Order: sequence, then C-alpha cells, then structure tokens
Amino acid sequence: MRTAKVIVVPYDATWKSAFEDIKTELESAMGDLSVGIEHVGSTSVEGMSAKPCIDIDVIIRDYSVFDVVVKRLETIGYIHEGNLGIKDREAFQYSDKAHLQKHHLYVCPQYSEELYRHITFRDFLRNHPEAVKRYSLVKEKAARLFPDDIDRYMAYKSPCIEELYEVCGLK
Repeated sequence: MRTAKVIVVPYDATWKSAFEDIKTELESAMGDLSVGIEHVGSTSVEGMSAKPCIDIDVIIRDYSVFDVVVKRLETIGYIHEGNLGIKDREAFQYSDKAHLQKHHLYVCPQYSEELYRHITFRDFLRNHPEAVKRYSLVKEKAARLFPDDIDRYMAYKSPCIEELYEVCGLK
C-alpha cells in the first residue's frame, strides 16, 4: 500500500494562471523543441474538484528530439524519471520550484495515445458540466473515505472514470 495524503479541493480559478507561469518557464527552456504545452488533468477543467497539482503535457514532434529535450529541461531543474509504465509519456520530477505551484510534468510525442486520452477527456469534461459535477462528487467522497491511501482513492474513482471514458469514446 502506498500512503500519500489525498487532498481534493473545490476548483480554484488561480490554477489557470499557475499553469501559465509553469508554461512560460517551460517555453523558455524548450524553445522550438515543443509543438505545444497543454494543461491537462482535473485542474484544467473549470468547476472540477481536484488535487491541487497541475498536470502538464509538453508535446514534441517525435523521439528524435527527446535527448535534447531532457538536457534542456535539466537546465531548469527537471530530471527524467522514465515512462513509469505508460508508453509514449515520459515523466519528469523537479526540486527547487517553490515559485511555481506543485505540478506533474510529462513529455509526449504528438502521436502518443496517452496524450490523446488526456486531451480527449479534458475537452469532454470542459463541455459537459454534468459530468464534471458527478466526477467531482466521486473524487471528493473518495478523498474523505481514503485520506491516507492513494491507491484506494484511485480504485474508488476508477468506475466513474471508466463510465466517462465510455461516453467520450475512449473505451
């Protein structure tokens, strides 16, 4: 069992500007290596309750530039962790970023299925407020039930995610 404090809070409008601050720093290092930087995950959906951590996908053309991407991200304090078991989604950790909101950083080639899933689910939720409300309530309840167990939190909300994936064409 992985223990981690699970905190889900109501939507915070400052998450948009927090993403923009992180994006600006990433753009300065990435230059023309990225073809886009996307705010994904629950913090990217207005009205969605979420863990207060910004999820970001940096999109690259393909893996031919990945070694340079890793080096450029290292110059601003990011360390490559590998794909953590998810094909075509490379994770990065960081330290010394107290000036930025807590975030998860991923680099994906533009053809990545995981990137497609992130964007499709985000865009579906942005256009379906009833799904946002339902998913928010499930996440809030999961956090109350399992405040110290991230795995059980994830398992509790999984059926809701699967149903929403079905509706938006991801299943």
